[in-house]
Amino acid sequence: MKGFFNGVGTAIITPFDKNGVNYEVMGQLIENQIANGVDAIVVLGTTGEPSTMSFEEEHLLMGYTVKKINGRAKVIFGCGSNNTADAVMTAQKAEAYGADGLLAVTPYYNKCTQNGLVAYYKAICEAVSIPVIAYNVPGRTGVEIQPATMAKIAEIPNMAGIKDAGGNMSKTMETFRLVREKCDVYSGEDALNFPILACGGAGVISVLSNIVPADVKKLYTLVKEGKIDEAITLNDKLLPLANACFVEVNPIPVKEAVNLLGYKAGTPRPPLTVMEDENKAKLIAAMQNYGLEIKA
Repeated sequence: MKGFFNGVGTAIITPFDKNGVNYEVMGQLIENQIANGVDAIVVLGTTGEPSTMSFEEEHLLMGYTVKKINGRAKVIFGCGSNNTADAVMTAQKAEAYGADGLLAVTPYYNKCTQNGLVAYYKAICEAVSIPVIAYNVPGRTGVEIQPATMAKIAEIPNMAGIKDAGGNMSKTMETFRLVREKCDVYSGEDALNFPILACGGAGVISVLSNIVPADVKKLYTLVKEGKIDEAITLNDKLLPLANACFVEVNPIPVKEAVNLLGYKAGTPRPPLTVMEDENKAKLIAAMQNYGLEIKA
C-alpha cells in the first residue's frame, strides 16, 4: 500500500527517571514535535530504547501517547522482535491502543534467511489491520532486507513501506526501482534524508528531528516543492549536526542533546551509558555552531 504518511516522522526518545518513564517530559517532547509540524511520532523505535523496557512499560506508554497526541499526528509504534510471536503480540496491543501504524524492525541476532523475513512480515501484517512499515537497519540487527525481498514483502496488502537505514544508496535505489508502485520508501538515516527524498522518498523517520524538528520538516518541504538549491543549502547546515548525533551509538547522543536543550530526559538505560566527555564536547560544539542554545 502507498500513502500511509508523507513528511517527517520523529523517532522519539523515551525520557526516564528513577521511577521509570517520565511522562511529564514525554508530554513536553510530544507537544514540541507537534508544534514544529511533524507528521508522525514513532514511539518505541530504536531511539526509544524498547529493548530495555518491560512489556508493561511499553503498553502503558502506548496508551499515554495515543491519548496525548489525540489525532494531531500519526502515531506509529515499534513492534519488531527476534521472536515473531512477541512481534505479533506487540503489534496487536499497539493496534488495540489506537496506533495508526507500526514500525517493525527485522528480527535480530537469530539472523533469519530472506524467506524468513517474508514470513516474519507476513505474520505481523496478517495479525493486524493497520499499516506496517518494515525497518531495515543491518548495522544493528545483522540482517538486511535485500531489494528483491522487499519487493515480495511489498505485495502484502497492509505493508506500507520500508524505513531504509541500510546506508547503501545503490541498494536503496534498487529498492526504489522494485517497490515504487507498491509501497513507500522512507529515509531512516538522517545523513541520507536529502538524496532519498530527492529520489522519491515519501518522508523520513528521523532521529535528528528530536532536536530540530522544524528544519527537518523544512528540508522535506523544500525537496517536495522542487526548491533543490535551497534544500541543498539547508542539508549542508543539517549534516554536521546529524553526524554529531551518531558519534556514539543511538540514542546516547540525541538523548544528551535533548537534555542540553533543557528537557529532563534522563540517561539511557544500561547497557547503554552516558556520553563520553570527548564526544559530548563534539556534540555541544555542533549544536552551538548550528545556533542552538545550550540550557543545561
